[in-house]
Amino acid sequence: MADVSVQAITISDEVAADGDFIVTAARPNTTATLANSSFASGGGRLLSVTTAGTSDNGKTTTITGTSVLDEVISEIITSTGSAEAVNGTKYFKTVTSVVCSEQYAGNITVGSLASAAQAIFPGRTRLKGFFVVSGGTAGIVNIYDGAPESGTILFKIRTLGTDNTLINDTFIPGEGVLLKDGAVVQYTVATIDLMTFFYA
Repeated sequence: MADVSVQAITISDEVAADGDFIVTAARPNTTATLANSSFASGGGRLLSVTTAGTSDNGKTTTITGTSVLDEVISEIITSTGSAEAVNGTKYFKTVTSVVCSEQYAGNITVGSLASAAQAIFPGRTRLKGFFVVSGGTAGIVNIYDGAPESGTILFKIRTLGTDNTLINDTFIPGEGVLLKDGAVVQYTVATIDLMTFFYA
């Protein structure tokens, strides 16, 4: 039998959502100045665009960057007529540009939400085992075959909400679980303290 080299990745992400993490309050004519372009955890976050104006219905903000699988992605977020946040649906690992369709009536901010995702491995792999330490809030950890936007959830792990408590220490028998399009974990910040995944 051939030797199988098992690798491990540990994910620890307790960075709270931040409403102006990417773009602080500004009224760019087109391209906004970025306050930050990546996240301390090394993973990706859903983003939101908030306008302070009340007459910005239909104006758009195009965000370009990379996905958790290091692919180039973009998302167009369309603002409404009232001053509110509009959430995106794609997980950005990095942001390279934020471009407005026209100048907004009021300041806009672009921030990160608490919904996060990170690649365990970006290509075909087999998940061999994992352990999860719960954060202070109960929630669901999803394991995807592929990116969360287009992949398939293979299984879920529930955290208990008891901070710093080991809830799962799982060995997967046989050859493990095959993930053909990349292994990705998706979670909500504060539901986990730490996760380690073993793959080959």
